[in-house]
Amino acid sequence: MLLAVVTLICGALGGSAVGGNASSAQPAPSVRPVNAALAAAQPVVSGPAAEAARLVGDMTTAEQAASIVMGHIPTADPAALADYMSATGIGGFILMGANVPATEAGLRAVTAALASEADVPPLIAIDQEGGDVSRLPWDDGASSSTLKSRPTAETSAAFAARAALVARAGASVNFGVIADTTGDASSFIYRRSLGADPASAADRVSAAVAAEEPMVASTLKHFPGHGAAPGDSHQLIPSTGKSLDEWRRTDAVPFEAGIDAGARLLMFGHLSYTAVDQKPASLSQRWHEIARDDLGFNGVIVTDDLGMLISTGIPEYADPVADAVAAVAAGSDLVLMVAHSTPQTAAQITGGIAEAVEQGSLPDDRLQDAAERVMTLRLELAASAAVWAPCGDCEPVS
Repeated sequence: MLLAVVTLICGALGGSAVGGNASSAQPAPSVRPVNAALAAAQPVVSGPAAEAARLVGDMTTAEQAASIVMGHIPTADPAALADYMSATGIGGFILMGANVPATEAGLRAVTAALASEADVPPLIAIDQEGGDVSRLPWDDGASSSTLKSRPTAETSAAFAARAALVARAGASVNFGVIADTTGDASSFIYRRSLGADPASAADRVSAAVAAEEPMVASTLKHFPGHGAAPGDSHQLIPSTGKSLDEWRRTDAVPFEAGIDAGARLLMFGHLSYTAVDQKPASLSQRWHEIARDDLGFNGVIVTDDLGMLISTGIPEYADPVADAVAAVAAGSDLVLMVAHSTPQTAAQITGGIAEAVEQGSLPDDRLQDAAERVMTLRLELAASAAVWAPCGDCEPVS
């Protein structure tokens, strides 16, 4: 069934308004004044970034730290989820299979509970790639395994429908666009990739992002690219000796396309390009610099699940708090923790980040920058009010 999008204009974001009663994620357009007197009379327009800076500036260090944590507990009980978000004050939650009831209405109750206590709704994310990685049982749309060999227009249609399902369920972020590329059918990422070569992957990644962004914040993963590094990062740190120049000609291409298409999040993978940095990209300052300075990405950088680092069994990655601090110090804005976590883990990570700032091992301006980027995205998403409803008389996509 196709989905119709009805956008509700509810008011402008400005002043101290931080809820979801705004009409646009962007600042109101300004008109160039014709003279100095008129310019002086113009009201100051405050966009999401300015409002985010104000809100973050009023936070304590602990509150800033909590705002850049995306946590998880495995329950679909709305009351338990509301209590978890209220107790931790964290800035985001990721929906996994255990959070998804059998019906869409049930999931809307879950997502409403997650946002019920916050003045600014948290980021509610989901891994809805379709196909092999799918949290929504009612998403029966085409996935990467078939889209990679079909015309690009079919990717646009599939991800528009998928994003509408995600938004209608009450989630605001989709960790759903695979920008990794590989022609190796034995790779764990092959079926999930949108293209077996950089050019075809780039076309479909761009199409997927452009289709999703009007409805949810689209995420590119897993930077800088799993295709070149054999092995599954859920179990080990995949590595490759590919040079930076070769990466720029190959694996970088789909990520650049997705960034140019407007993806608002970039997920860093736990994989190592040893010629660039021995560290996993998620903990590498160099790779964060490349994303910002070379690719021009200005959105939110999120880690892949930090619990995956623990799953490798490598002693230096056994502490999720230390991993989170290292990721933020390297340049990540949002730290994600699922595997090996407990209901207390998010609060422990929050405390560890705050303590690192207080002790001087994590610069306070790095935490502030991360918190402002995350808050800006939260405000942008809160400012977009939309209703998603089944479209009974839409023309089917051929």
